[in-house]
Parts: sequence; C-alpha cells; structure tokens
Amino acid sequence: MPTESTRDERLDLIRQIEQARQSKVICYLTGDRQGAPGAQIGEDAVRPMYAHLRSLAGEIVPRLDLFLYSRGGSVEVPWRIVSMFREHCEEFNVLIPYKAHSAATLIALGADQIAMGRKGELGPIDPSLNRVERMEQTVMPDSVSVEDVMAYIAFLKERAGLGDQSALAGAVAILAEKLNPWVVGSIYRAHSHIRLVARKLLGARRSPHDEQANDLIVEALSEKMYAHGHAIGRHEAKEIRLQVNFPDASIEELMWQLFEHYEALLALNDPLDIDSAIPEGEEELTTMATLACLESLARTDLFRGDLRLRRIRQMPPQLNLNVNLNLALPPNIARDKVPPALQQAVQELLNQAQAQITQMVQAEVHKQAPVKGTEARLLHAGWQDVTHEHP
Repeated sequence: MPTESTRDERLDLIRQIEQARQSKVICYLTGDRQGAPGAQIGEDAVRPMYAHLRSLAGEIVPRLDLFLYSRGGSVEVPWRIVSMFREHCEEFNVLIPYKAHSAATLIALGADQIAMGRKGELGPIDPSLNRVERMEQTVMPDSVSVEDVMAYIAFLKERAGLGDQSALAGAVAILAEKLNPWVVGSIYRAHSHIRLVARKLLGARRSPHDEQANDLIVEALSEKMYAHGHAIGRHEAKEIRLQVNFPDASIEELMWQLFEHYEALLALNDPLDIDSAIPEGEEELTTMATLACLESLARTDLFRGDLRLRRIRQMPPQLNLNVNLNLALPPNIARDKVPPALQQAVQELLNQAQAQITQMVQAEVHKQAPVKGTEARLLHAGWQDVTHEHP
C-alpha cells in the first residue's frame, strides 16, 4: 500500500484501466478521513468536472468510466452529473472499488454498467434533512432521516394497529410537536424527490428496465434497507436487479491500486488526532488539507484549504482582570513641575504596559484552563487546478 502518491503514478494506473476497458476514465473521490472535516458530493464539483469532460475536445467517446469513491452528499447533484456525462459518451459506466454510498449510489443508478470490485459497496438512498431545530429547551438532531419519519407513520398503521383516524391523528400530533410544519413539508418533498430522481436515473440508461422493475429497485434502496449504514455488496446489488458486473482479476487489481493511491493522497488511513497534532505549548495549528479530488489524464483538480486545529478550553466563569499600575513620582518631584508632554508620554506607556500585562495574564489563564474539546475548521477552501504542481 503506497504511503504517498504522485500524479504520474496515478496517471499510469488510469492509462492501464483505460487500455484494459477501452474507455476514458475520470476519477471523483471525496474524503472521509476520521477526525477531519468530511467532503461530500456537491454542486461545486460540477464545474471542474465539466472541465475534464471538455478535455475530450467535443468528442463523443464510445465508453466513459467514472471512478467513484464517496460516502454521499447532495441528492440534487447526481442527476446533473449523470446527464452531463451522457452528453459526452455513448456508454456511461461507474467503477466502484470501495464505497459509493447514498448520493454516490444514485450516480451509479444512472450508469449502463456498475463495475464493482469485491470490496465495492453501494448504500441506501434514504436522504436526511440537515437542520437543527430548537423548540423551547429541546434541540433536535443535526439531521432528520426522511425514511425514519415515514417509517414512524408506517409503524403506527401496520404494527401498532392504529386504524382509527382519531388515534392516528393523536400519534401524528406527537411528531408535529417535535418538527415544525416546514420540516414536515420538507420531509414529504424529500421522500418524493428521491424516488423521482432515482427513477429518472434508472430510466436514463441505454437499456433501462421497465417501470415496474425500476419501482422495485427504488423501493429496495429507499425503504427495504432498514439501516442507513447498510453496505450493499455486489452480489446483493445484483439480487435487486442493478446492472452490476464483476471486473476480471487484472482490472479489479488496477482499480484497487488506484484507490490506494487516492487513499494516500486524501490521508484516509491517517486518523486526525487534533490534540496530538497541535504542538505542545501551542493552542492551535493551521495546515493544508486536501478533501476531494477530480482527476483524468488531462488534468488534476483538488478541493483543498487551510485546516485550522485548535483546543477549546473551559474558561472560568465571569473572568474579570483589573491590572492597575499605580506608579508614584519620587517625593522630591512635584507633579506640577513635570511638563504636560512628558506626563502624557508616561501615561501612554503605562496604558500600553497595562494592556500588555492584561493580555499576558489572560493568555496564561487560558493555557491553564482545562481542555474541554478540540475543533477542526476548514478555511479558504475550494477547487484548484493543480495539474502542473505534480501533487
């Protein structure tokens, strides 16, 4: 397994995959390094991805492969990506060496063939609403699973046996107390939208299934996988009638080797221990971080920025420092004999000294306060063309 990765090494593997599959390959990976800010499939990737497609010089290629690794992201983006790729090829495929969850699974639904290695994983397509709701003293979770809410309604009807409308209304009222109306409306819209997008993607394939088969696939991925973290291997994916093929041993080995290079580039196997990363005696550290990558033979784009790590300390309540520098003149010197300009200069020096001492004391108190946690924030991040940097 490589501990470092160079562009030349990755391009060599991409060339070998292209030659073996008689295709053009574009790689899209979003990082999920433990302890670091995660990257997701997002609208921001569409523009640089189009730059890679434009490198085909307007040619409609017979086969275009998207090498994909991601834990998910925005459900609005997969249709944009798939429809954009289909404008540039006759056959669109997805290569999955490892994880392609959630929104990445949606992208795979739009492929003519899903080439999955033995470690390849798809995932359920049940979306979550990422919003914190505050109701009096109650803080709702950062995300609300759409299918969890829909499953609650189904549970009331099917398992709890609440067929009576008044009893059902009472149970639903409990839900309404926790989620305000816009959340309930957004859940219903997301429930409908994810199914619409999945059907559109399945229908975009060169040889799509009939509507009934597509409905069964959508139902399996959105409702029948009861845990969002369930990993769907290639045999299970075939069972639910996805267009999965098993690459031969040589191609699968190339796919895995290429993934390992991106694994090194994105530091996926290097968990970030923020407290250990910050030098002893320091409170914070800023370093460069790469969170996602788009790469083809034509160019390399990285999503990167400044990763600021800092310790968060439990400061004493109502900390109030009052530093007074009461310096008296020698007894043989009368204050009225000191020129006003000199008095003013001395007072300014005293004020500066007082401010510096106060700052030093506050800094020392801060250092002595117990650490209650750490924080990692990505600043000034964005996609950068680094083709000529040879990362």
